[in-house]
Amino acid sequence: AGYGLPGTGLVLDLVYNPLSGFLPPEQTKLEEKYHQELRDVFGVEFNHLFTMTNMPIKRFADFLSRRGELEEYMDLLVRNFNPGTVDSLMCRDHVSVGWDGHVYDCDFNQQLSIGFVNQTHPGKKHTSVFDLASLDSLTGVSSNTDNHCFGCTAGMGSS
Repeated sequence: AGYGLPGTGLVLDLVYNPLSGFLPPEQTKLEEKYHQELRDVFGVEFNHLFTMTNMPIKRFADFLSRRGELEEYMDLLVRNFNPGTVDSLMCRDHVSVGWDGHVYDCDFNQQLSIGFVNQTHPGKKHTSVFDLASLDSLTGVSSNTDNHCFGCTAGMGSS
């Protein structure tokens, strides 16, 4: 009895992330292929495969920029905008908390230090967990968006 096997309670989830400036394939079909290949070739079982689109931020943006491919990748993301992904975006129901207590609407905005505007203390740049009575305080607060957000809405979306 090991990870990824039914009834063991040992969950093994995998993440697929493309190595360069292209979109990941459709998650369900890719998961089926990975199940078959890893089972047949290596005897490996897993529970779920999640696909992630590379976000054009930090190291990946630098990588693309050095290769002269950043504008092309951004065009790819914009051309593949899928409105069907919007309802399941992490920024709609996710809160990420930094080491310093600052609150963000997604992991990518956290990496870019794009936090919630502090509603309680307008002079403060970021909202902190210490400024919130509860997460209900964030209900109705707009998500912060920028060009990198197209990464979560392109193609099949990003898990």
